[in-house]
Amino acid sequence: MRRYHSGPDFRRAHSIAELASMARQRLPHFAWEYLEGGAEEELTLKRNRQAFADISLLPHTLIPCTAARTQRSLLGTTLPLPLAIGPTGYNGMLYRDADIHLARAATERGLPFTLSTVSTSSLEQIVAAVPEVNLWFQLYCLRDPQVQQDLLQRATAVGCKTLLLTSDAVLLGNREWDKRNFVRPRQLSLRNTLNVLRHPRWMKQTLWPHGLPNLANIERYLPAEHRTVEGAAHFIGSQMDTGLDWDALARLRDRWPQHLLLKGVLHPADAEKAIALGLDGLVISNHGGRQLDGVPASIECLPAIAAVAKGKLALLLDSGIRRGTDILKACALGADAVLLGRATLYGVAVGGQAGAGHALDLLTQELRLALSLLGQPDLSQLDSRRLRLNPLSSFTVS
Repeated sequence: MRRYHSGPDFRRAHSIAELASMARQRLPHFAWEYLEGGAEEELTLKRNRQAFADISLLPHTLIPCTAARTQRSLLGTTLPLPLAIGPTGYNGMLYRDADIHLARAATERGLPFTLSTVSTSSLEQIVAAVPEVNLWFQLYCLRDPQVQQDLLQRATAVGCKTLLLTSDAVLLGNREWDKRNFVRPRQLSLRNTLNVLRHPRWMKQTLWPHGLPNLANIERYLPAEHRTVEGAAHFIGSQMDTGLDWDALARLRDRWPQHLLLKGVLHPADAEKAIALGLDGLVISNHGGRQLDGVPASIECLPAIAAVAKGKLALLLDSGIRRGTDILKACALGADAVLLGRATLYGVAVGGQAGAGHALDLLTQELRLALSLLGQPDLSQLDSRRLRLNPLSSFTVS
């Protein structure tokens, strides 16, 4: 069995897996399961990693190992890497001001940062703390049109030029670990309460002096007496528009003149509809295995989507990325870039901005080394001919 360094110094971590091991030790059980858990049997959560393992790399030899070139043109901007930090919710439970730390880490490296609707730092707080941030905003479609319109206006006011509409979470997936850890919404079981007391370092850093943070983006829409974690959670649950459809997306396209991406696409027919609506990009995603269990890994769905959409809009992929070689494989199969979720959350959970930056740097080093060892140092020249699929895997390259 592989051993991971799991001490308190995140700078000694040599992989995302080691950062995860450190985060598991630092966080109380309920927070770790919130970060790491998936839906039901967690089949899709596990498949997200196995699908990458099912893809082998096929290198050429006697190719000079020149410096790897990893630049990527994405949505009109040249990025140093095919990476962005994706949207994740309630990050302040892992580390105080985690969203700001993530934004700073991304901005230091010239990468975009995506803020979730259910973040613990608001749009305005992010831009005030990190004025140079390339800020993307993830939107849930909400029932109240005034609230949704106000969120769009706020995103515009702070200079956000890229909007991601999440389509696969209008209903919350069946996350059984969440039901086990709480006796009622936001009230921990006795066992978990006692476990929290065994993590004084986390309590001091995260809870002191005001307790768990609120959902800052939606706090202003709540009555004063309900501006609590419980009130915000109830609000966002009741506000999800379960009638979200392609007509609603078309209306959003009309209202939002900047870059618009649809997040949660797994079927090529949906990609074709998005192209017809004039969207700027797709995020091939199964929500990190946290929604419908039993769907394919995102990387398994990428080739068929790329076959109909490559070059017509930007293709991004998330779910399961833990190594630089995972990024390489996604790009070889047609992705323009990937969105990072858990990988950078492990880092921020153990070291704030520096920890998130360490996660980004580990992936960067791995990607550049893998390109050189593959004999393809220029990422822009990479394609599926440098891959070999496990004959037992469930997907094919078109």
